[in-house]
Amino acid sequence: MEALNRADVEALANFYAEDAVNHQMANELVVGRAAIRRMFAEEFAKAEMRYIVGRIFEIDDWAILEWRDSLGLRRCGFF
Repeated sequence: MEALNRADVEALANFYAEDAVNHQMANELVVGRAAIRRMFAEEFAKAEMRYIVGRIFEIDDWAILEWRDSLGLRRCGFF
């Protein structure tokens, strides 16, 4: 969340493996670290947002992160 709030594209991209897939349910699959880096750069260019952690769950080898953005919209991610 710190990297998101800094809009740190490089730090965010480096969380992903070279062949990682990022799947935002409303969008097409983004395949590969380079494409994920571009996705973050494009999103940060559109709007400045702040993210606030809600809850974090761990189940076996999965993590679920709930958060809200600066507009109050609630979101979650599965990792």
